[in-house]
Amino acid sequence: MSNSPQNHFANVDASKNYDEKNRQLAPIISNIHFLIRLILREQPQTSRVLCVGVGTGEEILSLAREFPKWTFVGVDPAAPMLEVCRARLNEAGVLDRCELIHGYVQDIPLDEKFDSALSILVAHFVNRENRLNFYKGMSDRLRKNGYLINVEISYDLDSKSFPTMLKNWEGVQAKMGATPESLAMLPKLLKEMLNVITQEETENLLRLCGIKIPTQFFQAFMIRGWYGRKED
Repeated sequence: MSNSPQNHFANVDASKNYDEKNRQLAPIISNIHFLIRLILREQPQTSRVLCVGVGTGEEILSLAREFPKWTFVGVDPAAPMLEVCRARLNEAGVLDRCELIHGYVQDIPLDEKFDSALSILVAHFVNRENRLNFYKGMSDRLRKNGYLINVEISYDLDSKSFPTMLKNWEGVQAKMGATPESLAMLPKLLKEMLNVITQEETENLLRLCGIKIPTQFFQAFMIRGWYGRKED
């Protein structure tokens, strides 16, 4: 796997279909964005925010509505996703506050610092051996005391509770249109195709990146979210 689900979004139609599927998870996604807005509510009025794996721009739209003076940089290696993102931001009237970059977090200059860096449902597409660099790419571009927010699929796939959780995850995927055949492949997908790591692994990696107190703020089945300040 690459550092992004870019191969899944080879054209604009596939990117739009991604949005359509995610609408079935609106209660979960809306809650994630609601909590992120609360976490960041005391950031400077002119905050600069980095969105890694920005996709179709949902997190930018959520924050731009709430914080009208914030500016955003969104980066994604899937050009069709960025095309859809640009159109959505333009329609919402916030494109003038945004810069969209085709590439990876490492393509953002290190001297360009941000008050917050977000990655929402991206990290589990990143190879285990590259995961530290992925998180570090965000933390290295934060100002001191800037916030890193990360949401990903995270679970101990070898735990005794996994079979029970898998049943719930099948329900999530069925809501998103999964076929019986694809549901049967879920264990293989989670264990071999995605790069799902445990809560403890994620938190340890975030600490290595200077986020000394990663705090879990969200969980919905296997979707977990953390935030923390960069302290060094």
